[in-house]
Amino acid sequence: MANTLKMERQTLIKQLLKLGWSYRRIEKETGIRHETVSKYDPNHPRYHDNSKAANMPTELNTFGSENRPKCPPTENTKDESNTTLTLPSNTVKPTRISKALPYDNIIRDKLALGLSAQRIYQDLVCEHEFEHGYDCIKRYVRKLKKKNPKVFARMHCNPGEEAQVDFGKGAPTLKNGRYVRPWFFKMVLSHSRHSYEECVWTQDVETFIQCHEHAFEAFGGVPAIVRVDNLKSAVLEVNLFEPELNPLFTAFAKHYNFSILPCLPRKPEHKGKTESGVGYTKDNALKGLKFNSIKEQNDHLRFWNKRWARTRIHGTMKRQVWAVFINEEKQALKPLPKEYFQFFKIGSRKVHNDGHIEVNRAYYSVPHRLVGKQLDVHFNCKWVKAFDKNELVAFHRTIQAGYFQTNKKHIPEQFCLTTEEYKTRLLNWCSEIGRHCKLWALKVIKERNQLGFRAIQGVLRLNHKYTTEAINLACAQAVVLGSCRFHTVKLLCENQNDPEKQVDSQLELLQNHDLIRNPKEYQNYFERLQNFNSL
Repeated sequence: MANTLKMERQTLIKQLLKLGWSYRRIEKETGIRHETVSKYDPNHPRYHDNSKAANMPTELNTFGSENRPKCPPTENTKDESNTTLTLPSNTVKPTRISKALPYDNIIRDKLALGLSAQRIYQDLVCEHEFEHGYDCIKRYVRKLKKKNPKVFARMHCNPGEEAQVDFGKGAPTLKNGRYVRPWFFKMVLSHSRHSYEECVWTQDVETFIQCHEHAFEAFGGVPAIVRVDNLKSAVLEVNLFEPELNPLFTAFAKHYNFSILPCLPRKPEHKGKTESGVGYTKDNALKGLKFNSIKEQNDHLRFWNKRWARTRIHGTMKRQVWAVFINEEKQALKPLPKEYFQFFKIGSRKVHNDGHIEVNRAYYSVPHRLVGKQLDVHFNCKWVKAFDKNELVAFHRTIQAGYFQTNKKHIPEQFCLTTEEYKTRLLNWCSEIGRHCKLWALKVIKERNQLGFRAIQGVLRLNHKYTTEAINLACAQAVVLGSCRFHTVKLLCENQNDPEKQVDSQLELLQNHDLIRNPKEYQNYFERLQNFNSL
């Protein structure tokens, strides 16, 4: 005689058939073969009724419900008068009631908070003195989840719109004399499901970016969005509303012109295409294999992708992955940039009092207003960039250690002029006073070089007390007198206000004047200078 299903299984089948479920669907959800299901379908020729089917309850035994069907008492039970009743041996035994049923509301509330069965069990023991085992709670939670499955919405993407990225564990690979499991990087284009795989030893940001570059090259373009997990190479601080992205990965995204979209915390279903792709790669391409090097494993992954992964008929699309990629998605990808991304390091530097920061023992200028502030610095072997609150304030090409590189725009004007620039500035100021003032300044610079700059500065300051006409006339008189001294010009300006000491403009006719020294004094001076040099 064929085996007969238990009463609760028969009831479950009939209820599911009333809901319109197919035999195959019932088999998938309950594990009961569709041939067996057909025996309990009244509309099927194989349906047979028996005494057990006749006693079958009409309503589905809802787990945890208070309206449970009344079951006949078991053998040797007692009635209300405490009298032992003896029932026939063929009476159906009642369905077992879970010890967790009294805590149904508590368990449901904790499941809504996302707590695991183990945590719910621990809380029941500590808070409600639950005396039964963990397996009881585990079974109860499993049935609740089966009754209330989590519903998801399928995400559809246009060609070239999105790629999803994740890491998985690779096959054992020989490293330093022993087999170690590396990581494998996987990027999946969400529309065509075409993918790229590469094995690496680390998940640091530089490796992460290099894997992206290799994937984009393999695809021949860049998607508009890259959906990433919350690993440190991409996201420094996980936040639902404002995640803090890794600045190096952000700069890479800007260079390749794509947007970064981090998944929400603890939401792997948001990148389900690459999650399933990682599992597919582990189980199909790498399971049961070992490799002697990381290169050997990468060669195997490239062959596997070319021979099997991209030529398969995808279960959801019902089309070949490679055909969808070539015909629809490849032309929708953004073009690759002309140059590779330049990696750089990130640091923080304090601006010295001289307006410079130190990077790799070399010194680079920043705007002088930032003295004493802490700046973010990005640098590599080619350039140095300084940022103040995400604003680029300085850019320099790298120099040797111990050297300074100063941008004149960063330093106040009075601190950064060369000798020639300062000389030009002084002459321009003298030109504003007058032509004779400039001629006198040229004579001073010719005879006294840089020491004459101070004399010119003194003459320029006379404009606070005298008019430009007076200063210009005094300089003309000083040129005639052959004097290159500031005090001469100052005295001539003072004498212009005193008629008795005023010098005639025709100074070439004067033979004697307070400003004119005796020629013997000059002769004595040169003799002393000659004697001094001969010592």
